[in-house]
Amino acid sequence: MAWAREPGRPSMQELIRRRGRSGFVGRQHELRVFRENFDVPPEDDRHRFLFCVHGPAGVGKTSLLREFGRLARDRGALVARADETADSLPRVLTEVAAQFARQERRLKTLERALAAYRQRAREAAAAPPPDPGAPGPSSAGARFAARAGVVGLGMVPVVGPFAAAAVDPERLERGADGLRERFGNRLRGGAGDEEPEGAGAGPGPLLEPERTLTPAFNTDLASAADTAPWLVLCFDTYERTAPFLDRWLRDLMTTDRYGELPANTVVVLSGQRPLDPQLWPDLGDFARDLPLSPFTEDEARGLLAAKGVTAEPVVAEVLRLSGRLPVLVSTLAEPGARVPADVHDPSAGAVERFLRWEPDPVRRAAALDCALPRRLDEEVVGAATGIDAGAGDDAASGAGADAASGAGNGPGAAAEAYAWLRTLPFVTDRGEGGARYHDVVRAPMLRLRRTTAPQKWTAGHTRLAAAFAARRRACEREEGAGQGGRGATGRGWAAGRPWSGAAWRALRAEELYHELCAHPGSALAGALREGADACHAQTRYEAVARVWARVLVDAGEDTGDERLRRWGERCLTALADERLGPARVVDLLLARGGLDDEGRVAAYNARGWCHFGAGLPERAIDDHTRAIELDPDDPWGHHGLAVTLRARGGPGDHAAACGTSTGAGNCCPAPPWWPASAARPTAGRGATRKPSPNSTGPTTSARTSR
Repeated sequence: MAWAREPGRPSMQELIRRRGRSGFVGRQHELRVFRENFDVPPEDDRHRFLFCVHGPAGVGKTSLLREFGRLARDRGALVARADETADSLPRVLTEVAAQFARQERRLKTLERALAAYRQRAREAAAAPPPDPGAPGPSSAGARFAARAGVVGLGMVPVVGPFAAAAVDPERLERGADGLRERFGNRLRGGAGDEEPEGAGAGPGPLLEPERTLTPAFNTDLASAADTAPWLVLCFDTYERTAPFLDRWLRDLMTTDRYGELPANTVVVLSGQRPLDPQLWPDLGDFARDLPLSPFTEDEARGLLAAKGVTAEPVVAEVLRLSGRLPVLVSTLAEPGARVPADVHDPSAGAVERFLRWEPDPVRRAAALDCALPRRLDEEVVGAATGIDAGAGDDAASGAGADAASGAGNGPGAAAEAYAWLRTLPFVTDRGEGGARYHDVVRAPMLRLRRTTAPQKWTAGHTRLAAAFAARRRACEREEGAGQGGRGATGRGWAAGRPWSGAAWRALRAEELYHELCAHPGSALAGALREGADACHAQTRYEAVARVWARVLVDAGEDTGDERLRRWGERCLTALADERLGPARVVDLLLARGGLDDEGRVAAYNARGWCHFGAGLPERAIDDHTRAIELDPDDPWGHHGLAVTLRARGGPGDHAAACGTSTGAGNCCPAPPWWPASAARPTAGRGATRKPSPNSTGPTTSARTSR
């Protein structure tokens, strides 16, 4: 009989939600605490505005967060959830707006603000540079911007041409006005075009998106709060997103910096660690801490019963082997266990437990192969298993000869293997076509492969490094085409510029991880050299150096290489200093990294960048001077020195900046707007730089000092 929709009959989505709710077991205390909070009005001192769920990997934090969301929806709340796939504040707010829209509540003010932000970012990347040689007086705001070094800094993507030429300071100031015409007041965020020199103008929305996006967010939340009883914002994997969310969220909830937040808003955080008490000193007044431990025995038994595992000998064996960690209990409780021998712990240890219910040896091998990458998609599965080895132009020589899994090389084999992997209980679908293994399961799989099949370990990581290298090169070609043919590998790009691009950085991080896993000893030196470029690309809102350092830590842990792991941990510790973290890392690289002269030049320039941004011009001048002494033809040392001298503005700094800018101009091709009359000298390395016949500037050496 045909199925007919009857009034009040539940939809497919509702039935799926009910089944998911019925399958959740345990955590009754946490659910009760969260549920009862909705019975307490916000004005009551007992009401909590913030819940912090934390515990080790595999303890069930994400599942509990989803259950919190279902419970809140039952109370009529509008609910949004974001995790580490939204890796910046604009992307987090974009995800929140999209989820509210699916609940028929659009955040229109925020959507407009996000659209404007994205448009400004596109303009910053695509528009041609202004002509700093145009006549006319410069504004006070431009003089401030030039002196502050904003125009010279590489974190403003459009000003690359300034970095490669001898720019007269007055021309530089007029160039700043050109940038203002192009971007409005976005570089400094002021409301007016003229601002007194030395005023406390902060960075604009491209550098501080929270300043323009958060008020719009609050406006829409206030409107939504008038029609919904509760607003619930959930942030999962907070250990990954805290670096850019923690301060913003603290200010949003506890200060008036961004306006008022509706009182019927509840925030839920889920991560591996509790909140920092120094950043959140008064949590007890408005927050509830919910630490999670492995299941109690009753909770674990409840989950086993829900999965149909009730035979007492089998239950006891699962409890013993899993340690009652929810992800392991769920994995070991797959249908098929009838007697304790079915969950017996053989010599292969935990890995055998995870794959116990898969009889196909090809699939079992593929599951081990695919534990090697930190992120999965169809093409990565092909490279990890050897299905697609040798198919691309970057396949490692000989790497495809040992196809680790033998998973078959027929059409669609990689897609089939990827689809199967996503059905496994320990593989989490991250959306956007990506997936990852749960850390609790992946770690023993990595150890098994590394210790029992070292050649397969090396071959697999080599194939994966080649696959990500191919993607990186494609990204470079695409970005190079988008910049008029300027590629990512030439010296014409600013030091660290590739690392400043999110797409390139993500690919290079995975490539570097697999290089280090394949050859931890020989690949470390090159990885440390790249640390200088990552530090150079670091900004307050882009934790570039932290991404690089995390690669060292992960590779060190996964390979068992203590030297590699210690390097990464030392660098992460240094980066905890928000003001001078990258400089601290460069200190380590210069002292212990074994850098060659080229690497030391890059390191000095990176440290000079950091010192400049921290308001330490004397140290920045010293760093760039050292870089020039090592390589008089290094344009970025000359550029950094010129910008810093100009920003310092002391006696003689004006002339010195003009002189050292000539050094930068002599090392790089002239930009299109450089006038022919201002021909640059062509002296070789270390020679005296003489002014052109039309120049009135002083004679300077390429080894320009402070």
